[in-house]
Amino acid sequence: MTSFLARRRPHRIATLSAVLLAGTSLAIATLRPAIADDQSLNATAKVQQDYKPLPSFAPLVKDVSPAVVSVTVHLKVQNADSMGGGAPHGMPMPFPFPFPQPQQPQAVEAKGSGFFISSSGYLITNNHVVKNAKSVFVTLLDGQRLVAHVVGTDPGTDLAVLKVSRSKPFPYLELGDSAKVTPGQWVIAIGNPFGLAETVTTGVVSALGRDIGDGEYDSFIQVDAPINEGNSGGPLLNQQGQVIGVNTAILTPTGGSVGIGFSIPSDMVKRISTELIKQGHITRGFIGVQVQLISPEMATAMGLKSENGKADGALVAETVPNGPAAKAGLKPGDVITQVDGKPVTNPRDLALAISEIKPGDPAHVQYLRDGKADTTAVTVEKMPANAQAAFNEGPGSKGHGAANKPELGLTLAPLTESDRQQLDLPMSSKGAVVAGVLPNSPADEAGLRSGDVVVGVGSTPVENPGDAINAIHKAEAQKAKAIALRVMRGSQAIFVAVPLPKPGAKK
Repeated sequence: MTSFLARRRPHRIATLSAVLLAGTSLAIATLRPAIADDQSLNATAKVQQDYKPLPSFAPLVKDVSPAVVSVTVHLKVQNADSMGGGAPHGMPMPFPFPFPQPQQPQAVEAKGSGFFISSSGYLITNNHVVKNAKSVFVTLLDGQRLVAHVVGTDPGTDLAVLKVSRSKPFPYLELGDSAKVTPGQWVIAIGNPFGLAETVTTGVVSALGRDIGDGEYDSFIQVDAPINEGNSGGPLLNQQGQVIGVNTAILTPTGGSVGIGFSIPSDMVKRISTELIKQGHITRGFIGVQVQLISPEMATAMGLKSENGKADGALVAETVPNGPAAKAGLKPGDVITQVDGKPVTNPRDLALAISEIKPGDPAHVQYLRDGKADTTAVTVEKMPANAQAAFNEGPGSKGHGAANKPELGLTLAPLTESDRQQLDLPMSSKGAVVAGVLPNSPADEAGLRSGDVVVGVGSTPVENPGDAINAIHKAEAQKAKAIALRVMRGSQAIFVAVPLPKPGAKK
């Protein structure tokens, strides 16, 4: 996430000042009223006759506003000094105390937005609005203030469900179908920006499926309707009054709205809120693969069909030993292209597709291996608490003999016990450690570096330097333009595309 990307975190209450502008008359002018019965001079009548007024959102706003609330959060901070200057918001005390004062915890009040999704009092807001909250309150349109209970949160999608109670039912909003949202359609945002409750803004959908680098489940609706601090958790509505998104972030160089806002799609909100209400937490699927984007160089190295140098799919860099994918026959070097008939164009598509499958159910995966399409059924498991640790448990063997590939600028050495300790690898790890990379060589330009461990060439596993060199020679014999090396770098498995010199090129 860049420094310009800001979550619309709850707005801490601040004093707002307004400047009223008044005009001063510098000259006296004689005004001639329009002649009411002369229609050629009556501009208002001409506009009414020739133009149709733009549709008004006022009736819609009147109907939906009672279901939108302000969310007030009390956060406990260490003490006044930790906030700067001995007073809240870094303001200096007007008169210094003659002796040290005891440091007392202070409650800081922050504000966000939310909306009801049921008459029984369940409502939606953002996880970052209620994160670390000491207490939460919601204020209704009529001014009624109610204590809210946090039912559940999901940091992965930045959603939270709250619950309030009273004797009569609550007005609520319907969650619409975000799959039907199209760029250019009108949208309405309602929320509590900078503590200004019941603020309405309008705009259009700018784009769909935005990945802003905030998490692996990013798939935001981008809008140009102004949203600011305090809008977090508020609804984004279509012209039928249905919620199609939850406002959550903006891209800004100034701290305020510049017309680039992001909303969580309502289809995701439906799924997450239902599960949070049912069990208070989210259980996600896991198939035990590490995947990466396919660069143009990697597409060339693996012989994948590409359009304008781009190949779709999620390249499997590693599988969990005895994990769901490995049991189903998937291997490093496979390219996943579909899950349950839905196209997978990148790793995010795969993460979203698997997250929608209930653990225990099968995921029908289509993939490419050595250019040939195949399918397999992967039984989805519950994501472990530390998914990354599962990739560090694997079989291994002992490699023998150093090897050089001078035309690539690459020197490989056996992976020793000492190497495994220094590189924090399991003692059972196999592979060939990169002992040296010649500056400005193909290996250097591809990004290889000393300490990388080559564990595969394409889909062929490597146990020692000799295996690696043999596999590279095989690729050269097939007149490949590049070779895809599967590398362990720390705890991460990645593919690196190294271009092969053309026959007859100077070595």
